[in-house]
Amino acid sequence: MTFPRASTALNRFTVLDLTRVRAGPTCVRQLADWGANCIKIEMPAHMMEGEAMGGPREGSDFQNLHRNKRGITLNLKSPEGVAVLKKMAAKADVVVENFRPDVKHRLGIDYEALSAVNPRLIYASISGFGQDGPYANRPGFDQIAQGMGGLMSITGAAGQGPMRVGIPVADLTAGLFCAIGIMVALLERETSGKGQAIDTSLLQAQLFMLDFQASRWTMSGEVPGQAGNNHPTSIPTGVFKTSDGYINIAATGQKMWTKICELIGEPQMANDPKYNSGAARLKNRDALNEVLESHTVKRTSAEWVDALNKAGVPCGPIYSVDQAFSDAQVKHLGIARGVRNQEQKMIHLVGQPVSLSRTPSDIVAATPHLGEHTDEVLVEFGFSKDDISKLRAEKTL
Repeated sequence: MTFPRASTALNRFTVLDLTRVRAGPTCVRQLADWGANCIKIEMPAHMMEGEAMGGPREGSDFQNLHRNKRGITLNLKSPEGVAVLKKMAAKADVVVENFRPDVKHRLGIDYEALSAVNPRLIYASISGFGQDGPYANRPGFDQIAQGMGGLMSITGAAGQGPMRVGIPVADLTAGLFCAIGIMVALLERETSGKGQAIDTSLLQAQLFMLDFQASRWTMSGEVPGQAGNNHPTSIPTGVFKTSDGYINIAATGQKMWTKICELIGEPQMANDPKYNSGAARLKNRDALNEVLESHTVKRTSAEWVDALNKAGVPCGPIYSVDQAFSDAQVKHLGIARGVRNQEQKMIHLVGQPVSLSRTPSDIVAATPHLGEHTDEVLVEFGFSKDDISKLRAEKTL
């Protein structure tokens, strides 16, 4: 295989990618970025109706999700296409899909069907609400999961109604959790020699991501509400206006609170009964924030960021996206990675946020054209040129 690998970490594994839109592709992107042989399987062009799910192929979103993969076309609605997939699954390590739960059974490509030809196969499924239960066959969508998972009820300012988060957090985290599950299953297979089915959902991922907000309910029966830019429990933590913009301050504990009081020139506030404990600051949060902002507006964001961090109080600027990628530390971390697409144009995508010293990840190949590697891949899985020609004549590819 001449296709470049993004890393050597997972290069012994082959992944068949049946996913669409975001959660599934996010999962497979993790595996591709660490060097797995990921093969994106899509419907042939003659079967597509209207705009494909996931947006324009040449768009930034699609390109960012499907880099480091090869692509083939396959008609899974035909018996011949299913037979091809089964032959590929017999040699693969992982299959990832995010159909509605009933679809894979209807097509005959569910875990039972594919594990019958490869008992070592890891079969990972992502859905909106789970593989069974009263909502199993509902279509899933990130914003629906944000709402049902409680996130919108705690996002935004109090009294302004529910607010979605500005990224598809349920989609992304479901994909990441699925990738973790796959790697755990691959590790377990090294001792058992057996594959297994994995499933997660947008709803489960979103509930898990509530984290301490969820445990406030499960442990204490407390229903968290909207707190806007304020931290729900740690005060003063929030957004404060400066002379030229806004900053985040995240002060926890008495020591940091005392440092802030010294920096704003009001050391006596540290011992004021209204503010001298975490509970008191929480109770009088609005008044405290008003006093603090009356001081922060007198200096620039850069001045406060420098002064507060030197004093050991976490503080940072609030950037727009372009400003974030222009920051010196972001540039140093190198998370924006360049790669040439099929037209030899340099494009920049978002790389992995974790570094490995011996087997680092990189972006080595742009998103494939539809079916770009069909012949190459099928030959690797044991299909002859005559087999491929026949499949094309049957409109299986």
